[in-house]
This record gives sequence, structure tokens and C-alpha cells, in this order.
Amino acid sequence: MSACSTIPSAAEENLGVLLGCVRTRLTAALEAELARRGFDLNQTQYVVLKRLALCGPQSPGELAQAVGHDAGAMTRVIDRLEAKGYLRREPHPSDRRALRIVPTEAGAALWAQLSDCGERVLEQALSRLQPADRSQLATSLKGILEALSDTPVPASPPA
Repeated sequence: MSACSTIPSAAEENLGVLLGCVRTRLTAALEAELARRGFDLNQTQYVVLKRLALCGPQSPGELAQAVGHDAGAMTRVIDRLEAKGYLRREPHPSDRRALRIVPTEAGAALWAQLSDCGERVLEQALSRLQPADRSQLATSLKGILEALSDTPVPASPPA
């Protein structure tokens, strides 16, 4: 049983522990929803496909930063999704030294099928909150992000 399978007493007193537990549970719930729906993807692969669907072609570095991975880990994620036929590498149109990661037709079709998985998980996670509480939570989280906007993001999450 993981440290975050129940609410640890430290979470009562430490917002960082509580946020970490929420992240762990959201990841587990998303991966369970993906598996239940028959998708052979993990949370990182889901986020990469989502980012490409919502933001368009990205560099490997942009994708790595978006998911908190280093370049080597992101290369492995891209390799796996490329092997499954969901994305491809193509030259950057204005920088011949750079690559862009682009979803394939199969990747776009897959995203259309699984895009609601994250919404289902978030709805479950927020199900005990009233609309005003949801709004306040969003406002608070945005405030935290803004306060930390000048803080460099590590290449990969700490162990």
C-alpha cells in the first residue's frame, strides 16, 4: 500500500504532502480509467497526446517541460507513441536543426476516443465540492502557479 493510499496525518498539517497525494491519486485514477476503457497508455503518454491535440505540434523539449521529464525520458515516451503509430517526428519548418512532434491520423483519432477520460477522472475528484468551492480551488491553484511562475521546473520530478 502506497503512502498516499490513505490520507497521511502529515497531509492534515502539510499542504505539500496533500498536493502530492492528490497528484498521485489523480494519476492512478486516470491510468485506471484508461485501462478500463481498453487504452494501452499511461498518464504521461495521455498528457503528451492531449498537449499535441490542444496545442498543436511541439518540440520534444516543450513536451518534456509540459510533463516534467528530462530529454532522455521524453525521447522514450515519444519512441513508444511513435511505435504505436500515434505520432511522428518531422523537421521544424523554420529551423532545420529542430524537430516537431506531430500526431498522426491514428493519434488524432485515438485522442477523439479518449479525450473524456481525464474529464471523467476530474469530475470524480471534484464530485464532493460545490460549484463555489470548485471555483475557489481553481482560483487558488492559479494563484499558486502564478506565484511560482519564475521558479525553474526541474527536468524530472524528484524521487
